[in-house]
Amino acid sequence: MIEVLAPGPYATVQDLGRQGYAHLGVPSSGAADAASLRLANRLVGNPEGLAGIELTFGLARLRFAAGAWVALAGAPCPVGSTARDPGMGAPFWVPEGGEVRLGSPSLGLRTYLAVRGGIAVEPVLGSRSTDSLSGLGPPPLRPGTVLPVGVVDGLGDIQVDLAPPRPPRPAVLRVLAGPRADWFVPGALAALCGGPYEVSQDSNRVGVRLRGPELARAKEGELPSEGMVTGAVQVPPSGQPIVFLTDHPPTGGYPVIAVLAEADLAVAAQLRPGDEVRFKALLPR
Repeated sequence: MIEVLAPGPYATVQDLGRQGYAHLGVPSSGAADAASLRLANRLVGNPEGLAGIELTFGLARLRFAAGAWVALAGAPCPVGSTARDPGMGAPFWVPEGGEVRLGSPSLGLRTYLAVRGGIAVEPVLGSRSTDSLSGLGPPPLRPGTVLPVGVVDGLGDIQVDLAPPRPPRPAVLRVLAGPRADWFVPGALAALCGGPYEVSQDSNRVGVRLRGPELARAKEGELPSEGMVTGAVQVPPSGQPIVFLTDHPPTGGYPVIAVLAEADLAVAAQLRPGDEVRFKALLPR
């Protein structure tokens, strides 16, 4: 069992999401930076899809009732622990009754903690993820929350050299023209990719809200609601784009000017309020 002594600003249980329910109006949810959760799980010998803890801006304290192998990936945080030489990107042992204490990340926003055996809360629709939009899954963590850990029998070996910690990546999001690019004036996509945008403090797991060059429409009115994907760049009447993350609604009525390259979803997930970000158009193949 893991007892949450302090969850930091916002912490949830996340796996790789509940796929296949969008037609029923259920968002996929899951880790916003799935690559970091996958890495943390591999480091402790877990299957990549087991649930871990997603910590937003660190500042958490966790106590382990039993000894456990733990790994951290994603936004790099100072780590204090009763373990020997804890750190990012490598597994470490936390003894019985030991604590893991995280500071705030030096860059990025979301840090992932995996424990060997995974976080074994009750699944909902096949996933243990907290969905901040629909409320499905376990509630956000708070002081006193106790999380069960799954069985470790039959898991893979502990790894120490699967991958080095990812170097900081420039905040550049590569995009393809979206399905409703024709709803905007000529040059709107170039404007999106021209000037920098600033991440708004209103951003969350639903989407990264941006402030910058206004994207003007060529068509008035609203669309009927249509399907949305993670990485869609939706533009409300304000002209300020929103990049959808994993808790986005399955449908939306604002036009989508562009869609992120899948490889850059993790970059978007690590953007923090005040960060500057640019877009880069990819040529269609």
